Amino acid sequence: MATRRVFLSLFLLLQLILLVSLSSALRPAPSRQQCGGPADIVVTQRPTGRVVEGKAEYAVAVQNRCRGCAQSAVVLRCFGLSSVEPVDTAAIRPLDGDGGEDCVVAGGRTLPPADAVGAAAAPVRFTYAWMTPQDFPVISTKVHC
Repeated sequence: MATRRVFLSLFLLLQLILLVSLSSALRPAPSRQQCGGPADIVVTQRPTGRVVEGKAEYAVAVQNRCRGCAQSAVVLRCFGLSSVEPVDTAAIRPLDGDGGEDCVVAGGRTLPPADAVGAAAAPVRFTYAWMTPQDFPVISTKVHC
C-alpha cells in the first residue's frame, strides 16, 4: 500500500512538472519583442560605381531589424554629411542646432518593423558622393511596440 502511495505521489509530481513546463512554453512572447532600439537599426552602404565630380558615389540603406516593433526619430551621427551631389533630404537631413553633427532619417517618421522571420521592411535609401565612405553610427531611436 505504501509503495502504491509513493508511486501515485511521484506520478502526480511528474504530471505537475509537465504541466508547468508546457504552460511556460505556450506563454506568449513579451509585447516588446526585446528590441534594442539603436542596436536594431542597421546602416549599410556600398559604392554605386558612379563618379560625381571626381568623387565616388555611395548608396546607403537604413533598416529596422527589430521584429514586431516600429522605430521612429532615428538619429545618425553624420558629421555634416559631406557630398558633392545633392542628398535626398526626405531620406536624411541634418538636425538644426547641433552644427550638422547628427542627422534624422526619414524626417523622424516611423520605420516599420521586420516581419516574423526577421526580414526587414523596405529601407530608407539615399546616395552621396565623397572622397571616402562616411560612417553613420546610430545615436538614438524611439521604439514603438
